[in-house]
Amino acid sequence: MITTQDLSLNFGNKKLFEEVNIKFTPGNCYGVIGANGAGKSTFLKILSGEIEPTTGQVSIGSRMRMSVLKQDHFQYDDEQVLQTVMLGNERLMTVIKEKDAIYAKGEFSEEDGIRAAELESEFAEMGGWEAESEAATLLSGLGVSEELHQKNMSELKDKDKVKVLLAQALFGQPDILLLDEPTNHLDVIAIKWLENFLLDFDKTVIVVSHDRHFLNQVCTHMVDIDFRKVSLYVGNYDFWKKSSELALTLRSNENKKREDKAKELEAFIRRFSANASKSKQATARKKQLEKLTLDDIPASTRKYPYIKYDQEREAGDILLEVKGLTKEINGEKILDDVSFEVQKGDKILLVSNSELAISTLFEILMGHVEPDDGSYRWGVTTSQSYIPKDFNDFFEGCDLNLIDWLRQFSEDQSENFIRGFLGRMLFSGEDTKKQAKVLSGGEKVRCMLSRMMLQNANVLLLDQPTNHLDLESITSLNNGLIEFKGTVLFATHDLEFAETVSTRIVEVGNKGVTFHDVSFGQYVETRGAELAQMQS
Repeated sequence: MITTQDLSLNFGNKKLFEEVNIKFTPGNCYGVIGANGAGKSTFLKILSGEIEPTTGQVSIGSRMRMSVLKQDHFQYDDEQVLQTVMLGNERLMTVIKEKDAIYAKGEFSEEDGIRAAELESEFAEMGGWEAESEAATLLSGLGVSEELHQKNMSELKDKDKVKVLLAQALFGQPDILLLDEPTNHLDVIAIKWLENFLLDFDKTVIVVSHDRHFLNQVCTHMVDIDFRKVSLYVGNYDFWKKSSELALTLRSNENKKREDKAKELEAFIRRFSANASKSKQATARKKQLEKLTLDDIPASTRKYPYIKYDQEREAGDILLEVKGLTKEINGEKILDDVSFEVQKGDKILLVSNSELAISTLFEILMGHVEPDDGSYRWGVTTSQSYIPKDFNDFFEGCDLNLIDWLRQFSEDQSENFIRGFLGRMLFSGEDTKKQAKVLSGGEKVRCMLSRMMLQNANVLLLDQPTNHLDLESITSLNNGLIEFKGTVLFATHDLEFAETVSTRIVEVGNKGVTFHDVSFGQYVETRGAELAQMQS
């Protein structure tokens, strides 16, 4: 168990939160949510002891071990992959080193024998004999192939380093697990594996994530950081969002009797409880939900950007034909004989084991990179708008303020129009005077989405558009693409985004492409089963 007492944190004159009193108990998974800059990651750092609070304290049960997902991908470059995972339990590794040092002595004293016996007992108690096997199982489950387990971390690609650090955090059954954006850079198969791991995990988990599907799958409670308060609510993200919106509607309707309001909320809770009963963690959650009253539910204060895409003109039947595209980068074949056709109204999710392959394909289709072989042809009635994964060239060194930056892409040059448009995307007042080069990652993405809306294209191409966005912006973009009448090609790690937007899946493999006429959820289940069979 981990508790906070009268916790507060100030940065200069800015107060992030105050009077935080929360008890985190075993068997529950707590999702920490809040707008960008609200202090989610900072809150986790206070819980882990990395940052000292301004007032108050954090208390952890005696003999409890806390594990934290590391963010520095270069910290363990000199370590072997398997050893890096085992370093997740520092005490176990200390015991192993001390034990090995005693056994390496030329002469073995009586004191050495007594100490060795003590260490052997502690080693066995911590599961030392199964440690390497457990580390290997975690790595394989996350998709780190066995051939990499004995290599040094410095030899791994960044996407594999991320998985190793996650395996390190999960290693050794910690009592308290702190995860800051654990699904970042994970492929969907690894995310699914992590979901199942956490559903079976019976200790305390506290996680920050912008992945709605992930929060819905694993969380029993939501910790909302808003208006300098940190509040705890029962239920997963969807329950928090829908119930808080309902509570706001009910509270604002003064003509309705309070009893009627309560009955409407209770009916909603019952429906949610019935659905939750299918979850592995549902029994305790269902009982907690049934005790809720209207006063227990927050009225949502979240603001959502308004994202709506319109076509200047509708495209004809021929959208895009791709034939035999091939591309090498630094001697490595990234694309090999890629061929497919896009029909009007398709919303195609591009998936691959290589993010570089997808990004390279987008760059070729937009004419930014030349293929080594093959061709592509856009229909004459099409117009394209594109958000690359790396969009920093649009902002680096740009001294324009936000109004003038967006004016570059608008036919209507009037300041009133630009300000109104920015207001829809949650930029108002002093925000519009910021220089483009100093914007945060989330603000830059909202600018790129604004640019795309102004172009009124009938084909949208988006490479990992949910990166850097908060949950509210992701939800708005998700809904905007569902409602868009044109054609979309996109790549994303957000499972709910992929599931609800895509109508077709094109998998870019080692050679050519594979088409999947199933939902994204079915695709993930099938691919996960295939990988599990390969590993068994």
